[in-house]
Amino acid sequence: MKISVVMCGLVLLLSSSFFLPTSVQAANNTHVKKLKETKKCPRCNLRGARLAGLRLSRAKLRGADLRRAKLRGTNLRGADLRGANLSNAELRRANLRSARLSGANLSRANLRGANLRGADLSSANMQGADLKGANLKGAKLRGAKGVNLTGAIR
Repeated sequence: MKISVVMCGLVLLLSSSFFLPTSVQAANNTHVKKLKETKKCPRCNLRGARLAGLRLSRAKLRGADLRRAKLRGTNLRGADLRGANLSNAELRRANLRSARLSGANLSRANLRGANLRGADLSSANMQGADLKGANLKGAKLRGAKGVNLTGAIR
């Protein structure tokens, strides 16, 4: 009797891991290491990665999954983030000057005080993004969805 109860509990524990939502998944450590060493990680899983304050200028991150990534104060000047998923990312005071963000998902991203001067945000999803104090001078916003420029510098 005791063995069957233990077995049932073990089966339940193991099977529950197959039903966890995908949002629980974390960044791939190999991908994080690759990005830090080469500044190249297109289509990488960097979900929730702690990348705050890094120097990633001109990084190649096209199509990368950066959901909930911590990028506060990170230098991403001239980075290729086309089609990247940055939803709910922490980008406060990040340098995204001249970054290529066309088609990126920036929904609910914190971009307070970020430098987006000359950035290409065309066709980006910016629904719920916080742009207070963000510098958007010369930024391309054609086709961007859900842009709220309240408090942004234009």
